[in-house]
Amino acid sequence: MDNLINYKEVALEARKAVLRLIYRAQTSHIGSNFSCIDILTVIYSIANIDKDLKEDRDRIVVSKGWVAASMYYFLAKKGIIPKEDLETYCKDGSKYIGLAEPNVRGIEAAGGSMGFGLPFGVGFAFAKNLKREKGKVFVLMSDGEMDCGSTWESALISAHHKLDNLVVIVDFNGLQAMGRVEDILNIGPLKDKWEALGWEVQEIDGHNFEEIERSLTAPIEEGKPRVIIARTIKGKGVSFMEGDNIWHYKAPSEEEYQKALKELESNG
Repeated sequence: MDNLINYKEVALEARKAVLRLIYRAQTSHIGSNFSCIDILTVIYSIANIDKDLKEDRDRIVVSKGWVAASMYYFLAKKGIIPKEDLETYCKDGSKYIGLAEPNVRGIEAAGGSMGFGLPFGVGFAFAKNLKREKGKVFVLMSDGEMDCGSTWESALISAHHKLDNLVVIVDFNGLQAMGRVEDILNIGPLKDKWEALGWEVQEIDGHNFEEIERSLTAPIEEGKPRVIIARTIKGKGVSFMEGDNIWHYKAPSEEEYQKALKELESNG
C-alpha cells in the first residue's frame, strides 16, 4: 500500500462530509453511501483522472448512483468540481441532485436506475479497446443489481469481447431497497456465476483498504474482465446505522446527526 495515501483518514473525512451534506439537505441513502465510501476512497485515489479530464484516462462509473453525495465529495477533492458547489447539494435548482447525472463534470454516466451502470461500463471499455486507448473502466455496482437481466447480458458481452480493461466492484452489503438481498431474489453464490460467465473473480473485505487496493491494482488475467465482490456493511462507521435498512431512506435528525458525528470523530 502506498504509504503516502492515508486511506483511513480520507475515508473518515469523507464520511463526515457526506453525513453533513445529507443532514443539511434532509435526503436519504446515507447507509448506502457509508457502505461504499472505503471503496470509493481507494478508487478515486488510484484512478488516472485529474481536473483536466483528459480523454486518455481511467473512467469511473457508479451504477448505484444514489451515492451521489460521496461522488461529489471526491470529485471536489480532485478539483474536478468546485468545493463550494457542495453547499448546493439537493437545493432547489441545483444540478447536484441525489442521483448521479452526467451533467455534473466528472460523472461519466447516469446512475440510479438499477442495471444501467454495467452496460455503460462495457461500452466505455469496448470503445477504449477500439481506439487503443490506455486506462481502465471501474464500475461500482450494488448487490441489488445482481437481480437485473441487463447485468448478466453485459457480463456475457464483456467476457465475449475479452474486456480485460474492465473492473467491476459489487458493493455487497446484503441489503437492498425492500429488504435483504437473499429474500428479494436469492441467486445463489455470486462467485460461481461470474466465473461461469468467463470473468476473473475476487472476493474481499470491502472495508479493508489493503485488500481493496490490491484487488483494484493487481494485474488482470489477460482476456478476462475482473469482478470484485466486496463484502460491506450498510451504514459502516456509525454503530446505530450499521446493518439497518431504515437508513436507505431516513435522513438524520439533529440529535442523530450530532450522535453520528461524535462517533465518527471519536474514530479519528
